[in-house]
Amino acid sequence: MSDSKQFTRKEISSRNSKNDAVVIIDNQVYDLTPFLDDHPGGHEVLLNVVGKDASEDFEDVGHSIDAKELMKKYLIGQIVAEERIEIKKKTFTWDDKSSPSTDTENSSFINTWKFPVLMGLLMTLLYTYLFA
Repeated sequence: MSDSKQFTRKEISSRNSKNDAVVIIDNQVYDLTPFLDDHPGGHEVLLNVVGKDASEDFEDVGHSIDAKELMKKYLIGQIVAEERIEIKKKTFTWDDKSSPSTDTENSSFINTWKFPVLMGLLMTLLYTYLFA
């Protein structure tokens, strides 16, 4: 994409209306003007971020692969090299770094699976005693 049009953040900030709706997502510039009325979340959502860097907003929503593929249609350029921001992708892991046997803060009875089980048993016994 070395031959694509280069934009400054100042240029993008001035393009913030319904008739010229441009956003930055991961240092790429998108013209969303023709997409405003087609956006599943409504045009208001997009109008809140036009003229700005919407990278975090875009990622927070959790767009589908289809949505990310559709974005390519609206790509018009990128931010000039001097103004690019390092892209930090959020990574999630299923690994639990804390161990109940070594982490005293998480090892209390209330923070384990035992507490809700005990409460369920107590409530069952109470219900049976009162209504049986």
